[in-house]
Amino acid sequence: MTDTALIDSTAPTPAPEPRTAVLDDAHVGDIRGALGTIKQGDTAPRNGIPAKLKTLLAIIGPGLIVMVGDNDAGAFATYGQAGQNYGTRLLWTLLLLVPVLYVNQEMVLRLGAVTGVGHARLILERFGKFWGAFSVIDLFLLNALTIVTEFIGVTLAVGYLGLPKTVSVLVAAAVVIAAASTGSFRRFERTAVFLCLGSLLLVPIYFIIHPSAGTMAHDLVVPGMPHGSQLSDVMLLIIAIVGTTVAPWQLFFQQSYVIDKRITPRFMRYEKADLWLGIVIVIVGAAAMMGFAAAAFTGTSGYGNFDDAAGIAHGLEASAGKVAGALFAVALLDASIIGASAVSLSTAYALGDVLGLKHSLHRGVAGAKAFYAIFAGVVLAAAVIVIIPGSPLGLLTEGVQTLAGVLLPSASVFLLLLCNDRTVLGPWVNGRAMNVFTSVVVAVLVTLSVILTAAVLFPGITTTAILDIMAVCGVAGILALGYAELRRRRKGWSLAGPVDRTGKHDWRMPPLDQLPKPVISTGRKVGLSALRTYLFVAMVLVIVRIVQLALGH
Repeated sequence: MTDTALIDSTAPTPAPEPRTAVLDDAHVGDIRGALGTIKQGDTAPRNGIPAKLKTLLAIIGPGLIVMVGDNDAGAFATYGQAGQNYGTRLLWTLLLLVPVLYVNQEMVLRLGAVTGVGHARLILERFGKFWGAFSVIDLFLLNALTIVTEFIGVTLAVGYLGLPKTVSVLVAAAVVIAAASTGSFRRFERTAVFLCLGSLLLVPIYFIIHPSAGTMAHDLVVPGMPHGSQLSDVMLLIIAIVGTTVAPWQLFFQQSYVIDKRITPRFMRYEKADLWLGIVIVIVGAAAMMGFAAAAFTGTSGYGNFDDAAGIAHGLEASAGKVAGALFAVALLDASIIGASAVSLSTAYALGDVLGLKHSLHRGVAGAKAFYAIFAGVVLAAAVIVIIPGSPLGLLTEGVQTLAGVLLPSASVFLLLLCNDRTVLGPWVNGRAMNVFTSVVVAVLVTLSVILTAAVLFPGITTTAILDIMAVCGVAGILALGYAELRRRRKGWSLAGPVDRTGKHDWRMPPLDQLPKPVISTGRKVGLSALRTYLFVAMVLVIVRIVQLALGH
């Protein structure tokens, strides 16, 4: 009897692995993190603390990097300004931002792990070419300006340390490009995690300056406004804090980086732990900056007269000696480099996703030339702008904060819509509580965006005008919520039933060509059209205003 006769021809053949929507085959394989490796087929249960810790170490990276990257040069200036001008009276804003940070990043984490497709490409596929192009164009513009601010941070840091600015900026640009261009995802992540540790330099500065822990604890949990200050000035600074802490580039970076690291839904809870680690570090760093800036300048002529981050370093030196100032400058330099790396990568990832380019740090330069060309191009362009004599660097910094605040609502709106698309996320779609909270966040962001746009167009805006804007936006939000609930009841949308979440850890979004065309309701079309009109008008007006200021008008 031959061997073939022993084969049962009626036995079913194993079913092929289902296709997923992953666009670059380098995004599939072993997880090779900075602190460990997980094999692609490893489905063993993690029993016991050692096994769970080993898995967490391998997963750590995306959440940590995106959060620490958020404490970049712009954040140093914003938090430093809050502390120098108003003491610790605005610390409470950080505590309120914690759930916003988590919810936003948790949603893009789910989108990345479940779909395998970047944020910009999902917007393109589900909302059409206009919004896909708009998301990439505004991201590219905003990111390019943000990277300029990172290299401005480099000049401020090395200027305080007595190093040559031009050479230092070029060296910093070379370090950013070289770290991401080795063809090894693990090597980049190890470099990034090492840079993340540099943010911990803010902690010893806090203990050197030793601000009042009791006052900080009170101002952290009890909201209040600085006494004797213009409400309009304080409101604009609060908007800046929100804009620098919840930046649009974070959404695009986190989703694409999770995909590039090959994280799947099976490891979702470990990635959420990684995200919480990053949030804790960013909030501790922000609070420390506000605290030691307040302590260093209170009672001095510099109190209420913020200039730039270098001024914070000099204030720390005057208060506690050269070591405190030098540590702050080194931390600023470190933050600027990691910020430039993350923001540049978010740009290259988004364009690679939309244009169908190979876009993975697992590939070397030869295997993804266009991806690395985009990445290096935006880094070098930003560095050159900074070292050109006469560049309006201060104006560019203000322009970044303004555009980020104006454009943030659009990113949050599409994030919310995508996370309610059952075709995209299946059993991973948002629950009702998540939707309610995120809708409130979006409403607040839209209100802050309108206030910021009005403040740019009318620099002398009064407190009364700001309160009027808040009231109008509040009424509009209530009316919109009522309209949406009325439509839900009339259409019987509750009949869709609860989400079946069984087997969700093995569920992945099907390939893009297999997704049914999304059905967009009339109400949603009207809402998106209104958003499109507002964003276009606001962005054009803000850019015109910035150009006018640059020309001296």
